[in-house]
Amino acid sequence: MILISHRGNLSGKGSADENNPKVVKDVLGLGYDVEVDAWYQDEKFYLGHDAPTHEVDYEFLMHPRIWVHAKNLEAVERFKRMRSVHWFWHESDKICLTNFGHIWCYPGHEVRGGIANDVGQQIDLSLVGGMCSDDIKRFA
Repeated sequence: MILISHRGNLSGKGSADENNPKVVKDVLGLGYDVEVDAWYQDEKFYLGHDAPTHEVDYEFLMHPRIWVHAKNLEAVERFKRMRSVHWFWHESDKICLTNFGHIWCYPGHEVRGGIANDVGQQIDLSLVGGMCSDDIKRFA
């Protein structure tokens, strides 16, 4: 099963370090994949959930275990031309496909082999191919 740290969180939601590039690198070093929120603005990439906060370069986003959630349409336009960044876009869709062909599932709409998002509900782990969580350590 693919274990994905949501925004670099390991042991709970709401950390001030969410989407912090240094924290993301540290979590990657522990062997987890990481989902990050990325923006494209003024010809630069940024990480941040509600707004572009931490500037990063394209090479950072190319890491093979980073899953990039595009947060604005400018990021989508940029990423769709960049084949080496693993990205997806969703809002409240039940599922979406990443550009690498993975099924990203909205909570409560898990499908066989998809990536589930942990929001505290019961999930049949034998069904899914991966888990994205703020508390990813509990699935290790």
